[in-house]
This record gives sequence, C-alpha cells and structure tokens, in this order.
Amino acid sequence: MKAKKIVITGGPGTGKSSIIMELEKRGYTCLHEISRQVTLEAQKQGIDQLFLERPILFSEKLLEGRLKQHKIASKSEEKIIFLDRGIHDVVAYLDFFSTSYKEPFMSTCEQNKYDQVFILPPWEAIYKSDNERYENFQEATEISTYISATYKKYGYKPITVPTGTVSNRTDFILKNLDN
Repeated sequence: MKAKKIVITGGPGTGKSSIIMELEKRGYTCLHEISRQVTLEAQKQGIDQLFLERPILFSEKLLEGRLKQHKIASKSEEKIIFLDRGIHDVVAYLDFFSTSYKEPFMSTCEQNKYDQVFILPPWEAIYKSDNERYENFQEATEISTYISATYKKYGYKPITVPTGTVSNRTDFILKNLDN
C-alpha cells in the first residue's frame, strides 16, 4: 500500500509546525520543514541568510531535501504521511522574490505528486518573526498568495484551513482528508 502524502503549507508564521506537532501527538507520521535546517547549516559556514545571499543555492538545497522527503513518504508503509511544506513551495518562494530559475525546479514539481494539499491562511494574531523568519506580515501574506497559486498551477486544489485552536485546525484537516 502506498502512503498518502499530505502537504500542510502556507506563508510564514501560519501555524504549520504547531499542526505538524499535534498530528505527531495523535500518532501520525510527519516530515518536518527543512528550511530552518538549511539556514542554520549555512550560518555555521558563515553565511547569515543563505536565501538572501545565494537564493538559487538555498532553493536547490531545499528542493533536494523536499525531494528526499517525498521519496521517503513514497516508500513508507504508513497509511498517511504529513509533510510540513512540499516541493512546490520552493518555486512559490522563488517567484515571490522574482528570482529566475531553470530546471530541475519545474520538472521536479511536475513529476512528484502529493495526494492532497492543505493551506493555512495568513493570521496576524499568531504571526511572529524570528532569526530565520525575516518577512513582515504583509510579505507573509503575499507569499501565501504565491504558494496557493503555485499549487493550483500544478493542478492541486488546496483546501484552506480555518483559523482557530491548533486542535480544531488539526481536526479540520483530518475530517477533510480524501478517502
């Protein structure tokens, strides 16, 4: 049996990681966001903001990591695997920052499919910036628009998760999974 790959996405600071942690508490297998890991590794090498200084290199590292996660999920014997962001988020961010890119970005999006995508909308009440999240709320809102548009461009119909408690948002996702 092939694991269903479910993406939880949205702009920065929308509550994705909190929902992923709640899903794990409920016994689901989840693959975590990797951008902070890529950023921290670059900082250890003396590059403060890899995305700002070398956006294509940063995006290639993200694409590689998210493709690896996709392959892990595809080989899993779990019924469902949740992913904190998907491959398509990489392209959405590049488009938001008007960064031109070539292959393998588009073909990787086309060739690696997810079963369902849930998008968390911008929510100013919970938004916080930090050392790795440098966007202001307006930029976070615009990024969310790009993420939604990118998934739609590749044939997905993202389901918007309403704001509310982490538990209620998680319940919403679980109730709206395709069978």
